[in-house]
Amino acid sequence: MDPTHWLPHRPPFLFLDRLVSVEPGVRASALWTLHGDEWFFPGHFPGRPTAPGVLLLESIAQCGAVVILSDPKYVGRLPLFGGVEHARFRRQVLPGDTVSLECEITRLSARGGRGHGRASVDGQLAVESDLLFILADET
Repeated sequence: MDPTHWLPHRPPFLFLDRLVSVEPGVRASALWTLHGDEWFFPGHFPGRPTAPGVLLLESIAQCGAVVILSDPKYVGRLPLFGGVEHARFRRQVLPGDTVSLECEITRLSARGGRGHGRASVDGQLAVESDLLFILADET
């Protein structure tokens, strides 16, 4: 499934290649493959390219945004970061890695909510965090 069906994000700030599963309003999973030619690798870090943790959090948030925007009740809304809690970085993500992303929405209202997400590579947890978001009008 194409994430651009629901997300307003576009390259170079789209961090989902393919949606694996979507349960509207509940959870989603996606994949992001890092080929090594992404714009951030040359500077993060020269000689030892590593995916920035903040972009891994953003990829989890994008997966969560699909959960929200796939629910017909939230068409025309825009989920925006409200906060990050309990973020833990467990493993580096390197060029050539395929990141498996999951996000489950744990609280949702007309104004915002909370989700829990994970990013892993080859079954090894890379990042886990709780994400808070608000729902803005799209225009």
